[in-house]
Amino acid sequence: MWLEVVVVVVIAVVSVRVVYRRRAGRCLSPARLHGKTVIVTGSSAGIGKAAALDFAKRGARVILACRNLDKAGKVADEIIECSGNSSVEVRQLDTSDLSSVRHFAAGILKSEEYLHILVNNAGIIGPRQKKLTEDGLELTMATNHYGHFLLTNLLLGLLKRSAPSRIINVSSLAHKFCYKLDPEDLNFEKSSYMMGYSTYGQSKLCNVLFTLELSNKLKGTGVTANCLCPGSVATEIFHKTAGILFYIAHLLFLLMAKEGTGEADDSVLPGWGDASRLQQVGRSQVVTFRDPELGAQTIVHLAVADEVDGISGKYFVDCKEEKFSGLGGHRGMAKKLWLASELDVKLLEEETHY
Repeated sequence: MWLEVVVVVVIAVVSVRVVYRRRAGRCLSPARLHGKTVIVTGSSAGIGKAAALDFAKRGARVILACRNLDKAGKVADEIIECSGNSSVEVRQLDTSDLSSVRHFAAGILKSEEYLHILVNNAGIIGPRQKKLTEDGLELTMATNHYGHFLLTNLLLGLLKRSAPSRIINVSSLAHKFCYKLDPEDLNFEKSSYMMGYSTYGQSKLCNVLFTLELSNKLKGTGVTANCLCPGSVATEIFHKTAGILFYIAHLLFLLMAKEGTGEADDSVLPGWGDASRLQQVGRSQVVTFRDPELGAQTIVHLAVADEVDGISGKYFVDCKEEKFSGLGGHRGMAKKLWLASELDVKLLEEETHY
């Protein structure tokens, strides 16, 4: 029984992927990046690795900001071999650890004269049980939001001096399923912990709101900030979470919308949102997992394409601008999140560059 179900799902997914690769957005820009410095967090695998390889092929100096130095070192060697560009290096960064973020940023400010592109990509889906970091922050929120919030603030001065420059935050369609947010309770001190994908969705909403307020603070500086959904990508983030069970759950999540009815079957994954939004987002994702190279296309587009020059505070899918969720475009909430995040990461006055 289960074997038959898995076989049917696999055949369906493979079939749709063939069609989907033909229609998914690709970066068509021929732009070169000679003389440009790029940082990509979480670039030892998945879309971060794919984006870093693309940047290297375009001639950029690429810094892989990764937690696992051994693994990242092997990836750097691979990128150098594939791109023919030797200007690829590895530096240690654990975005869940604020001291690691500050140490990394201090090293960049000491060694780098310019920084033209910052890709905040590192992320996890998170554990089923609440886990706090040494900073007292919930692990998923620390890795996906707080670390990048702090890193970006620490590097803003350098990004401004390097203008025109671009900040790219990797969000997710999951942000559209987070219907409420308490910026003063991001670490679930007052509310119950939402396991796995729900907490991930909250962190991805924070990426969107962070982008919105950041773009507001950067007006007139020559630095832009945009965010994106890379699509459903088959990367290690899924294997480390729940393996095949999570994969199947995600497929069911996107399949939930009933054809032509505007309704979704909430009995399979109860509490994951209203029917209309499930249908809207589920259809747009076409129920497939992309390979990392395809998933990285919107990152690359936002980093190099001429048509996004001067565009800031927007959300992109398949290299095209799309609307935020209702809460994702809430400027008042974005301001509240910024202020709460400053307090939570203990941002110092000398670390403020906006």
